[in-house]
Amino acid sequence: MVSPSSLFLILLFLSIPSSESNLTTDYYKNSCPHLENIIRETVTSKYISVPAAAAGTLRLFFHDCMVGGCDASVLISSNPFTKAERDADINLALPGDAFDVIVRAKTALELSCPGIVSCADILALATRNFVSMAGGPVYTVMLGRKDSLESNISSVEGNIPRANTTMDEIIRMFESKNFTVGEMVALSGAHTIGFSHCKEFAYRLFGYSRSTPTDPSYHPKFSAALKTLCANYKNDSDMAAFNDPMTPSKFDNMYYQNLKRGMGLLESDNGLLRHPRTNHFVDLYAFNQTAFSNDFARAIEKLSLSGIKTGNQGEVRRKCDAFNTFQT
Repeated sequence: MVSPSSLFLILLFLSIPSSESNLTTDYYKNSCPHLENIIRETVTSKYISVPAAAAGTLRLFFHDCMVGGCDASVLISSNPFTKAERDADINLALPGDAFDVIVRAKTALELSCPGIVSCADILALATRNFVSMAGGPVYTVMLGRKDSLESNISSVEGNIPRANTTMDEIIRMFESKNFTVGEMVALSGAHTIGFSHCKEFAYRLFGYSRSTPTDPSYHPKFSAALKTLCANYKNDSDMAAFNDPMTPSKFDNMYYQNLKRGMGLLESDNGLLRHPRTNHFVDLYAFNQTAFSNDFARAIEKLSLSGIKTGNQGEVRRKCDAFNTFQT
């Protein structure tokens, strides 16, 4: 008998375009047999030293996949001919530790099996391992992606939600990429780990409106704590708050429970609770950890197949931050 999870993967695999059907779970079985061990050791070492790298790498993966697909285009550094995605203002705060763990994994893999494993696959695998180490679901990662041949700063705007993007806009953004509202809400649960800089939500604390300086949808005690934490945010751009102040390093459903308590840090978080097309998913995931874990796993599996490059659509970069044509 086929299990429900296996059936989902079969149906998903049958429904994806032919270029994506080239992916398999054992793509590197013969060409790089130590791949999984190298990824595991690299991620584990980083997680032990910098637990926040889990959220950072998950965010990096999301920002990559939402702009042209999961092709490591976000890893490219700008060159004399073009400004890359990485320099878009919404990507400037992507954490260095997330980039670093990919570089470390790539360096180790180039020693073990040079020119074989793409940066796109490394990012996908590292993200899966970080999510699992933080207590999240273990999900399947198909392999065989190629790295993009382009990365343009102009491609970013309108593809990644901002902290103050309206829920209607976010829904349209995800639907344009063939994600359902439920899948979008499940993926938003990634905010159960990590943090956001005060500048992303300070207007909700100090300048919400002329008559009401603080967003009344915040719980009063929560907003008071945030005001204290972020009091000096204009002079210290590194000031930040946990997305989930209750269990900030644990991948669980507390994020959704916090939304119902008036503890949604970003306006886009709070929008999930208030929008009629999303609030019932918030209620479900706040009550049912298993439902959230299962739905997140399915949604991120689907995300990981978004816009992938195979064959001559891409390359296997020797260094993740530069196209092979710019490497010596």
